[in-house]
Amino acid sequence: MSPDPAPSAHEEAPFKAASPETEAKIVALGDLILARLDDDKAQDVVFIDLKGKSAVADGLIVASGRSHRHVGALADHLLRALKEAGYGKARVEGLPHCDWVLIDTGDIIIHLFRPEVRQFYNIEKIWSVDAPHRTQAS
Repeated sequence: MSPDPAPSAHEEAPFKAASPETEAKIVALGDLILARLDDDKAQDVVFIDLKGKSAVADGLIVASGRSHRHVGALADHLLRALKEAGYGKARVEGLPHCDWVLIDTGDIIIHLFRPEVRQFYNIEKIWSVDAPHRTQAS
């Protein structure tokens, strides 16, 4: 009898369990982001847990700012807080226009929207998040 062949890459589990240290780092990162957004009066903040659902990130945070200027300020303050806390330089897209700013920290991805743009793209629906607390603006 020949020995069983080694499992191929596609047969292995797609998501590895994170170490306790890594989990603690991710939780601390999420807490920092949510606290900063709360301090800066971000609106309708939603955290979507992606652990076991996506290899892209462990979490997704979606929030709204009242205007272009507010979205830009949220992004700027968040980037500074991440750098000061030692999380390195996050990748950023959309900062010049501030309709939709995406900040990728590696473990958590943050989407900052103006309300109209957020409603149009409806990121929460893409990830099948039921958000009954959200209401339509009239």
